[in-house]
Amino acid sequence: MGPSYRYPLFLCLVLCGGTELCSALPRWLLPGGTANPVTPTSSVEVECLEAELVVTVNRDLFGTGKLVEPEHLTLGSESCQPLVSVDTDVVRFKAQLHECCSRVQVTEDALVYKTFLMHDPRPVGGLSILRTNQAEVPIECRYPRQGNVSSHAIRPTWVPFSATVSSEEKLAFSLRLMEENWNTEKSSPTFHLGEVAHLQAEVQTGSHPPLKLFVDHCVATPSPDQNGSPSHTIVDFHGCLVDGLSESFSAFQAPRPRPETLQFTVDVFHFTNSSRNMIYITCHLKVTPANQTPDKLNKACSFNRTSKSWLPVEGDADVCDCCTKGDCSSSRYSRPRAHTVAPRNRRHVTDEADVTVGPLIFLGKASNQAVEGWTSSAQTSVALGLGLATVAFLTLAAIVLGVTRKCHSTSHVVSLSQ
Repeated sequence: MGPSYRYPLFLCLVLCGGTELCSALPRWLLPGGTANPVTPTSSVEVECLEAELVVTVNRDLFGTGKLVEPEHLTLGSESCQPLVSVDTDVVRFKAQLHECCSRVQVTEDALVYKTFLMHDPRPVGGLSILRTNQAEVPIECRYPRQGNVSSHAIRPTWVPFSATVSSEEKLAFSLRLMEENWNTEKSSPTFHLGEVAHLQAEVQTGSHPPLKLFVDHCVATPSPDQNGSPSHTIVDFHGCLVDGLSESFSAFQAPRPRPETLQFTVDVFHFTNSSRNMIYITCHLKVTPANQTPDKLNKACSFNRTSKSWLPVEGDADVCDCCTKGDCSSSRYSRPRAHTVAPRNRRHVTDEADVTVGPLIFLGKASNQAVEGWTSSAQTSVALGLGLATVAFLTLAAIVLGVTRKCHSTSHVVSLSQ
């Protein structure tokens, strides 16, 4: 049930995350049969093999400098005897998992074999006194029920059960808008044209073997539908940040803060033919083993406008050559078939995902805010002036028209009198 693990028993709780692979806790047996736990020692080691266990006991069992007698040590309620050994400092037991009255417990996740080491001192040399009490050391071997149960060597190297469980869960990918200092998530999704959006892609690896995250492809659309229209490609060709070619300084940030995190900036924009003042960015994220060398399909490349060349976040610059050609695989961006991070597991774990961030809401050009405000005020003043002038003109016209009519009426009366 897996290759052997040798743990000092007092460390089992720490190393195995609270569900120990093996455990040993000495307990003094006081008169009357009551058990009094004592401080765990490093004097007992257990090797949990595929079908048997090996217990190695330091004869200085209690760390007092007084050596216990091998014949005073037994394993299990059947009092299995230790192996004959020429080593005078340690005592070894070797037993099948089901021997020495070992009890087996089946849980949802594991098979647990339990037994105990007993120290039962007896008077020696014809004396009638004892200088130590009895002690019982519980021993436990825990085997995960999910995994390889072959007698052959396991490849890749065996990992603890806690990591196996985590490997059977989905990886948690995320894409977030960050503040300029990258320390906190951006509290508001609003931008002005001319500003820069700081995006952070990340994967929560849990207890997985170390992973490295890559942004394979990114597209911006005015709606959450990544296939919507219009659209603008930000990252293409398996990790080429092509938005940096279109009069912007969009780029991946180097070095990475962590292998499972990748940060990049995008000069904000809006769609000229769209009535919406917002965009959504959808990125295809994927992971590789952290120690895998970047290649044409797994890379993070930015275009440097000063040197007019592509530069990688890590690895040789050659991996970015295909960004210039616009062809980094046999076909232009095609989503690779999902595979598993841990192929030994029963359930598949996809190492890629599409993640969307948005909406990013645009309020206009930041540099033109003052001008726009001044223009708006000037337009209001002009409109008000024109309105007042119109009212004054109409009033004057009405007065002139009234005077003209009055003069005309007076002239007509004088003519009739004559």
